[in-house]
Amino acid sequence: MAHDPNCLFCKIIDGKIPSRKVYEDDQVFAFHDIHPWAPVHFLIIPKLHIPSFAQLGPEHAGLMGHMMTLIPRLALQEGCRPYPEGGFRVVSNTGAEGAQEIHHLHVHVMGGPRPWLRG
Repeated sequence: MAHDPNCLFCKIIDGKIPSRKVYEDDQVFAFHDIHPWAPVHFLIIPKLHIPSFAQLGPEHAGLMGHMMTLIPRLALQEGCRPYPEGGFRVVSNTGAEGAQEIHHLHVHVMGGPRPWLRG
């Protein structure tokens, strides 16, 4: 499904729900988490509605490569210190047992000085 009209993240992509945008291009949208666990905490999501990592197939390799290679640049842009002294964490929850709450594939990027609220 290219878009789910009932999906919270699809609504954010469409601008129907406000967000603090970090980055956007034709494939992905990145925005600040509304309940951050770390000084830097944003999400990057595909504009294509994919429910989770469990639904990824070979046809998504380019999209996922694009997402993953954007993360270091966006982490620095948002305030993470450079590797190796600085850095960031990348987390994606998948399914009920993986603690996924929103069923639109998303990756959390967290960084900044410790201690963090969680993680």
